[in-house]
Amino acid sequence: MSTPTAPVPKPAPPKPRPPEPRPPQQRPAASAPATETLDREKLFTARLHAARARPYLATALFALHVVESHRVPTMAVDSHWRCYVSPSFVAQTSLHELAAVWVHEVSHLLRDHHGRSERYARRHGLTGPAEGLRMNIAADLEINDDAFGDGLVRPAGALVPRRLKLPDGLLMEEYLRSVGLGKLTEPWAWLDCGSGSDGREREWDLGPEGAHGLAGHERDAVRFRVAEGIRAAQGSVPQGWRRWAEEAFHPPQPWRQLLGSALRAAVSGAGTGEDYTYGRPARRSAGLPGVVLPSLRRRPPRVAVVIDTSGSVSDAELGTALLEVTEIARAVGNRRDQVSVVSCDASAGAARSLCSAEGIELIGGGGTDLRAGFARALQLRPRPDVLVVLTDGQTDWPSAPPPARTVIGLFPRVGCPDLDEVDPDYVPPVPPSWARTVHLGG
Repeated sequence: MSTPTAPVPKPAPPKPRPPEPRPPQQRPAASAPATETLDREKLFTARLHAARARPYLATALFALHVVESHRVPTMAVDSHWRCYVSPSFVAQTSLHELAAVWVHEVSHLLRDHHGRSERYARRHGLTGPAEGLRMNIAADLEINDDAFGDGLVRPAGALVPRRLKLPDGLLMEEYLRSVGLGKLTEPWAWLDCGSGSDGREREWDLGPEGAHGLAGHERDAVRFRVAEGIRAAQGSVPQGWRRWAEEAFHPPQPWRQLLGSALRAAVSGAGTGEDYTYGRPARRSAGLPGVVLPSLRRRPPRVAVVIDTSGSVSDAELGTALLEVTEIARAVGNRRDQVSVVSCDASAGAARSLCSAEGIELIGGGGTDLRAGFARALQLRPRPDVLVVLTDGQTDWPSAPPPARTVIGLFPRVGCPDLDEVDPDYVPPVPPSWARTVHLGG
């Protein structure tokens, strides 16, 4: 008779591995009642801290319009510079981590991740939410490799290249070639920085017709000011931002040389000027003891800038035009009152004196006939000494030279696939020989 054996105890199941912590600056907030209100004081205090830590980004940070949303998991941006914010996320996140989120989200917009993602997806035939997540991850890697430190905390668990065994310092497109969805990226499967990171519309987006969005030229004006701030910044600016600032806009033309003949004509020669001043007595006063004669006050040339705002000119090219206008103002001694701007497509808008490049209102979007812009500029009183025309060249030109020196700046064009849908062999008239022509960004 066999003796019964004691049952063999089953081995204890292994303890589950704790999941890798999600980045605090992106961790979805726990569900909360939709009645919770946004703590705007905390949110805006965090933005102020971010601006102090990264002063060269201040213009962009304060250009973002906050939209309270209970549908967005954390914070997210769209391409129109709206920042969607979850009240629960703000309540559960520390002030310093919120400052890091501000910098992270605005970086997506400054670096045009939505536009770059759309172009990359179109070239490589990428569709579906999985590809959107890959683009968001790659965009985050481009930002986070040098976003923190120097007064800005890096939250524990932030998605940085080394977590995916990748090198620092690459661009989003380079990371996309190496990033696949799998075990390494699983802890970030929830990641969503909004359509501003990958160009794919979200359910909470207000869209192009929604309130408080920035127009294309306004967005480019913000980028221009940030790029200028980075170039002028003293101390340590991360290499990624310096590279971006150098590549964000084409180098401006040397307008002091291009306008050189007009400048020399305006300040040379005896007795040239437009008004009398006693600030510097005339030399003839030496021959008349006791009599002070006023001298003529010389002035820089008056410049009228005609900007092509037709539908064939892109937002990026309008941003380049703003950069050129700023350089033209510098060329005439920062006398903004001497520079007027006319926006023109098939008709010309009102001429406006230059207050600041960011404040220029560029109206258009239709066809192109810059002859109307020439006519409007020449109606200015006093009449301009120099006309500068910034265009893609797809226009008819005046048949006779205007009574002012003329410089034409051409935006670069590679081929002409969309010039005329009716006549594919259409070639736009070349700039007239009586004007000096330069190629912007060339």
